Amino acid sequence: MDPALIPAAFGAALAMTAIVAVRYVLASGGFALATRAMRPGLYDGLGPQIRREIGWSLLSAAIYGIPAGVIAWGWQQFGWTRIYSDVHTLPLWYLPLSLLLYLFAHDTWFYWTHRWMHRPKWFRIAHAVHHASHPPTAWAAMSFHPIEALTGAVVIPALVFVIPVHIAVLGLVLAIMTLMGVTNHMGWEMFPRALVHSRLGGWLITASHHQRHHEYYPCNYGLYFRVWDRLCGTDRGLSAP
Repeated sequence: MDPALIPAAFGAALAMTAIVAVRYVLASGGFALATRAMRPGLYDGLGPQIRREIGWSLLSAAIYGIPAGVIAWGWQQFGWTRIYSDVHTLPLWYLPLSLLLYLFAHDTWFYWTHRWMHRPKWFRIAHAVHHASHPPTAWAAMSFHPIEALTGAVVIPALVFVIPVHIAVLGLVLAIMTLMGVTNHMGWEMFPRALVHSRLGGWLITASHHQRHHEYYPCNYGLYFRVWDRLCGTDRGLSAP
């Protein structure tokens, strides 16, 4: 890279860090307010924990934002990655397929790195930060030790070099990632019981599923889907947050 371009890349990294941080504050803050309205008292007495969750999450925002910002800048300046903006570049049927490919690839990476984080050494070094939230709150979605944040920060930037994706679909992937990351940690189930206990709901991660992970640890490792948990015998059903 031309050294003269480094300030621009650095500026893009800072801008993306700010975007990730603001997205976190708005999403987690919004669902925290919803929790106050729908489940009064659920977060009472958790002020020190919530402040700790926010601190770790803002650090994670930088770890997520820096590589994402550099890659977004490189795509705009030099055409890095396989992101495309013309919807007709590939057949329209590929748009929903690419969404599923990204979600499944991300879910696969998350499941196996999450299980790795539960090995005693790495749990003690890194993952214990996330599990220090008892119970998890809407602010805990990005409350990670830097090592764990790094494992999460590399996956989407890596995928854009491998799997073609329209910029709007990529935005949808990030929105789903944010929504599920927050809602799975709220401590209560926002989705209708009819969905959670339906055939479709039996394959999706919701707060009822992820809460059990925070209660019992060696189970329910998935992010979006219960596919890997079911295949690997780590699915332990639903809690009742």
